[in-house]
Amino acid sequence: MSYQAEISRANPSCFLFLIDQSGSMADTFGGGGANKRKADGVADAINRLLQNLIIKCAKSEGIRDYYHIGVIGYGATIGSGFTGHLTGQDLSPISLIANSPSKIEERTKKVDDGAGGLVDQTIKFPIWFDPIANGGTPMCQALDQAKSIIQNWINEHPSCFPPIVINITDGEATDGDPTEKAEEIKRLSSVDGNVLVFNIHVSSQNASPIEFPDKEDGLPDQFAKLLFRMSSILPTHIQNAAKQEGYRISEAARGFVFNADMVSVIRFLDIGTRPSNLR
Repeated sequence: MSYQAEISRANPSCFLFLIDQSGSMADTFGGGGANKRKADGVADAINRLLQNLIIKCAKSEGIRDYYHIGVIGYGATIGSGFTGHLTGQDLSPISLIANSPSKIEERTKKVDDGAGGLVDQTIKFPIWFDPIANGGTPMCQALDQAKSIIQNWINEHPSCFPPIVINITDGEATDGDPTEKAEEIKRLSSVDGNVLVFNIHVSSQNASPIEFPDKEDGLPDQFAKLLFRMSSILPTHIQNAAKQEGYRISEAARGFVFNADMVSVIRFLDIGTRPSNLR
């Protein structure tokens, strides 16, 4: 297991997000969800992550294309989840994403007032991905589409840091067993290692999240165990990032969270997309 390739403009890597947009994503998060719909919370998390990745790639001369990023939504329809100028794009360079939000919203956040209190501050919040909740959960078809996109990427970038596919869902697939589909993606590889598949299960329950488990024992049901088996073991640099955030994990920990609330979704996305060797 390598995962040591330098990520550069000459040798970029990619992230591909698969987002469940089924009807049940209109339900609210469980504990810590602040009555936010899962679809809205996930869209906010993806848009915030895109903004953070843009900042990581920003240099004095502009945005360096260290990454190409795609979002596939799956529900009543399956396809690119980007909106605006990026509509229909499978993978887009980070510089194009930076310059192509579909809209800019004004949001408020609490900030320190310098006197021990909090005040509201208005911020600009760029939007690339909108919340949708409609239809079933055609996860197998989404994974098939992901495999095709990632295979094409590796054909064009054979020496890249292995692509990372992150699947965010709140329920079981309605079009079959996705296990082998995930395995097919995990068998794809660049010269630096196999493609990584991570899974986040977002929950309407108040149960505590199960984060980065290393075995099936203790998972509550067959669905949790299926998502665990679909998930890749974390490379060393992501293990180290998780440990820096206070997680106590083993070398067999997998990129998987079950019963995720809004906080654990954001933390997982941050840890799972940390660069290994950015130049």
